[in-house]
Amino acid sequence: MISVKNVLVVLAIAFTAYLAARGLWWTGPVPQPLVVVAALALYLVTTWLCIFWEPVAVDDGVQTEGSGIRGPRPLPAVAQILALVAAAIVPSAIAIAVGPDSRTESFATWYLGGIGALMTIVMVRRRPWTAWVGIAMLTAASMAWMGPLPALSLGLVGSVVWVTCAQLLVRSIDRAARDTARLTMLQRAASAWQTSQVVRQRERRVQVQKALVVAGPVLTRTVAQGGELTDADRLEARIAEGRLRDEMRGPRLLDDDVRAELERARRRGANVTVLDEGGLDDVDEETLSIIRLQLADTLRSASSDRLYIRTSPDARIAVTVVGRSTSVGAPSDEDAVDLWQEIPHPDAARPADAGRPADKG
Repeated sequence: MISVKNVLVVLAIAFTAYLAARGLWWTGPVPQPLVVVAALALYLVTTWLCIFWEPVAVDDGVQTEGSGIRGPRPLPAVAQILALVAAAIVPSAIAIAVGPDSRTESFATWYLGGIGALMTIVMVRRRPWTAWVGIAMLTAASMAWMGPLPALSLGLVGSVVWVTCAQLLVRSIDRAARDTARLTMLQRAASAWQTSQVVRQRERRVQVQKALVVAGPVLTRTVAQGGELTDADRLEARIAEGRLRDEMRGPRLLDDDVRAELERARRRGANVTVLDEGGLDDVDEETLSIIRLQLADTLRSASSDRLYIRTSPDARIAVTVVGRSTSVGAPSDEDAVDLWQEIPHPDAARPADAGRPADKG
């Protein structure tokens, strides 16, 4: 499979091999050819190792989840050491091996580009300090063996430019990758928000439809009668209002049986409040059916004047039902509590005092 990475790898191998091959194209006598060959071998092994060596685990946290950073992984520490060793040994080994008369020849100056290419690879592998230390070693060795002006004119400037461009390119790519990741997260958040708005609009339409079904006949009758309602009409209006409140405030507590018991309680004159505060958000339908069944049984036997039905944040209790009735001469509202029922979660142990009626004094 042809990719940008594979193309760059092939180019890096070909270029470094070409630079090394220049070191074997001797145009003059070489006093120590074995040293030249050994230096070339060290250079090639180190360079290709820096190209191909991928760490087993992500190093230094550069490629973390959600960071948006992509591209070459950081170079392992062993490869960094080998690169610095090559930068320190190869220039001096070549200068000594070719002799003082040939140190400015093309077959003796290849290391200026070769070590520069190696440090460019190290820079691309996200080791900037190692790359600049290697360039400093190359600068010191080349100027010491051939002089500042020949070193600068024969390729040292180009090596410094390569490493600088590589550092700027890596930073630009990383910045672009982070921006892309950030934009992707913003796009996902916007899509999630738009989806939630669509869901809310759908829920509002459903609620409006329910309101029209429940309150439509009462409103129609009220308009038709000019606002003069009978006692029966007022009762139906109160029941419709309570039913709408139940649907908006506690829809997960409701099924046909619970709705029927709530309507029966209101028809006998009880004031009923249903409130779901999020305690049942993670409960599945099967568990909800069990809770609703117990809630319907509790309401069926309730005779309180005021009923308060609320979900519970407690991990053991699903719903709490509190009933209060008018008590003549009662010292406080607490004495008027005549029903206290805690409906437990089916998968939780039932508290010892759940379901006990409050002491009415």
